[in-house]
Amino acid sequence: MPVGTQESSRRVVGAAIVEAGRVLACARANPPEIAGKWEFPGGKVEAGETDVEALTRECGEELGVRIGVGGRVGHDVPLGRGGAILRVYLAQLLDGARPRPLEHAELRWLAPDELDTVTWLPADVPIVAALRPILASYRR
Repeated sequence: MPVGTQESSRRVVGAAIVEAGRVLACARANPPEIAGKWEFPGGKVEAGETDVEALTRECGEELGVRIGVGGRVGHDVPLGRGGAILRVYLAQLLDGARPRPLEHAELRWLAPDELDTVTWLPADVPIVAALRPILASYRR
């Protein structure tokens, strides 16, 4: 599906923000049952929004940054029983801004060999696997 296509509002989008061969990981602050687990920044696609619009809005709200959105990472990941899916895109920071943890407990830049040093949310695990060779290609 092309970047920015509108469809069902049961989409969650994430940004694999890459810089210098490392990806930004975010530790959840809440809810308590998943606090401390790691994810890619992003969130629900609102009615009438494209994936790119939702990612741009979410990264502004969560990190205080503007991003440029690139291609997909991996495949759609089912999110439980409601038919929702997670869709992750490569992204880059714009305007030289540095991400701040406005809604997360902590942020870390992870190199390919550091991806397993944090406990990812289950939905993000297949994305991490798909991202590993992409990050490795930045180091060549």
